[in-house]
Amino acid sequence: MEQLVSGSLARQRFLALLFAIFGGVALVLACVGVYGVLAYLTRQRAREFGVRMALGATAWDVIRLVLRQSLGMIAVGAAIGASGAWAAGRVLLRLVDGMRATELSTAAAAMTILMAAALLASYVPARRASRVDAMTALRQD
Repeated sequence: MEQLVSGSLARQRFLALLFAIFGGVALVLACVGVYGVLAYLTRQRAREFGVRMALGATAWDVIRLVLRQSLGMIAVGAAIGASGAWAAGRVLLRLVDGMRATELSTAAAAMTILMAAALLASYVPARRASRVDAMTALRQD
């Protein structure tokens, strides 16, 4: 009996593992994208950070500034993604027989994980921006 049960669940286990792997790869790609965009934007603003540091801003002030601005971008992206996922779910409910609506707790957990990963990816460029030497940044251009 145990062999029959494990045999019938083997396909579902394989699909769950496959979706978990694809989800992990998608999360890594999203983090790399957020890191790349933020690294580019903070490098563009190196002179501004140098001026702020020269005028007395601490490294923590610069980190907080970059993280606050990245959190704004992440929140806009999360709102657009959540509304798109909700709309796609409604369309699929009508088109696919037997599909159930996603629970709110599942969507909230996924959104929390994605936002935390994006904030973690944006910490590295923020930390790099806080280490800008004020004199070197002011001499550029």
